Amino acid sequence: MHTYDHADLQRYLQEHVVDFGALDSVDKFSDGQSNPTYLITSGTSKYVLRAKPPGKLLKSAHAVDREFRVMQALADTDVPVPKMLHLSGDESPMGTQFLVMGYLDGRIFWDPALPDLAEPERAAIYDAMNATLAALHSVDPASVGLEDYGKPGNYFERQVSRWTQQYKAAETRALHDADYVMDWLTANMPEDDRASAIVHGDYRIDNMIYAKDSAQILALLDWELSTLGHPLADLAYQCMHWRLPNAAEFKGLAGIDRTALGIPTEAEYLAKYCERRGTTVPDNWNFYLVFSYFRFLAIVQGVLKRALDGNASNPKNNDTIAGFVALLARDARKLTS
Repeated sequence: MHTYDHADLQRYLQEHVVDFGALDSVDKFSDGQSNPTYLITSGTSKYVLRAKPPGKLLKSAHAVDREFRVMQALADTDVPVPKMLHLSGDESPMGTQFLVMGYLDGRIFWDPALPDLAEPERAAIYDAMNATLAALHSVDPASVGLEDYGKPGNYFERQVSRWTQQYKAAETRALHDADYVMDWLTANMPEDDRASAIVHGDYRIDNMIYAKDSAQILALLDWELSTLGHPLADLAYQCMHWRLPNAAEFKGLAGIDRTALGIPTEAEYLAKYCERRGTTVPDNWNFYLVFSYFRFLAIVQGVLKRALDGNASNPKNNDTIAGFVALLARDARKLTS
């Protein structure tokens, strides 16, 4: 949890955010595991402040500066993002780097099964999500000043290496399934096809704000893992959620009658995305799914490590998180056979 002086933060925001008045309140959003996020009120105006967590952090993690840069760059594209207002330095009144962005009043869906919506609404929500992903991957990075936002070529090779290092740095117990998956990914690396796009890195339904009365996406949030990379990484990561259990802590769509609910199947979602982008699903689709599972388990393992270190934004039950990491490793290994 951040500690700050109210008067110092008010002076800072008045100096750096246009037309900022008195700082009335700073309230932390209860949800979210990565970068602590706060609702800031000033008179009738509302803002969102998103900060790196305090304490020792893994290398390249919690990159609010990257979040600020990519959302600012996408402001005039078909990808919906909040308005970026300010990016601080590491020395700030919050003790860590933070960004300030405009507040958007809409809906966030925490359960991908969308239990509170009617069947036609569910279909529209998923179609909007599909269209936004296709729109993101269709943006020319150079046209928005992001040509240097990531390294060219060998995306999956570099990513497997990176997340292996991140996983090992956060490892709290040995998992044979995780070790097997790491080796399998290296042995089954696809040939680099040079496909490149702006990838979000954590593309899922609860990282979006929808309009209150329609399926319109007002904003795509949580860009700290974004980079230039292979578009199949985003697509497979989202499709992985069709296979995850609809459990209390980490909700997916496995075991749910998606047809009855009006939610597209994984195959239907893939086909619609490929239609929008003019591409086809690769024959080695399982590689991208296994990669997504491993990357996700490395992220969740990092959450567990921070929780054990007393440094998580929103600590959950540690045993539950550890169990979920083991489940991801087990299911990833099943996809290799």
